[in-house]
Amino acid sequence: TTKDTLVKQLSEKDSTVLENRFNTIGPSVGSEIRIKTIVSILLISVLILLFVAWAFRNVSRPVSSWIYGLIVIIVLVHDIIIPAGIFALLGREITTLFVVGILTILGVSINDTIVVFDRIRENLSKNSAAKNSPSEFAAVVGKSISETFTRSIMTSLTVLLALLALYIWGPTATHDLALVMLLGMFFGTYSSIFIAAPLLVVYNNWQSKKSGK
Repeated sequence: TTKDTLVKQLSEKDSTVLENRFNTIGPSVGSEIRIKTIVSILLISVLILLFVAWAFRNVSRPVSSWIYGLIVIIVLVHDIIIPAGIFALLGREITTLFVVGILTILGVSINDTIVVFDRIRENLSKNSAAKNSPSEFAAVVGKSISETFTRSIMTSLTVLLALLALYIWGPTATHDLALVMLLGMFFGTYSSIFIAAPLLVVYNNWQSKKSGK
């Protein structure tokens, strides 16, 4: 094998070279890591859904609190799939650091989405007409995005710069972690502004048409 050949070559050059221990990760261990990762992601997603639904329990009109939670999960799936797809295209190996980065994204990328949703909740309490008018609700969502846009961009930008520096000048061992978090933060910020909040409007419009309003 490649390992035996390497040890033999090193031994020929230096007789003091000894193999004290050899560890390898086989298919069974790789499968175990994959299963644990999937279970962790599903468990975290369910907990996030329940938490968001509970946090927005006082928001029932025009969109139920459960829809807020469901949209958060949709956005999280988006934020995970894109970095994973880019890693696959680059031919990068899926390591434990990649898994750590993905699980970290689940917690970090939700931040901007919750901030926007919370502002929508505040503005809905000030505009009762938005609860019965799709156009008014869309206006409230647009206003909320505008009010949180600068904050979201600036906060994410500082983190992105730190991760970029870690990827460029950091040790090779942390490259995978830095890259997956860099991608996750970028697309997480994008999705919270251009996907999450607009989906509320899309759902509300669909719901209004369904009810004939």
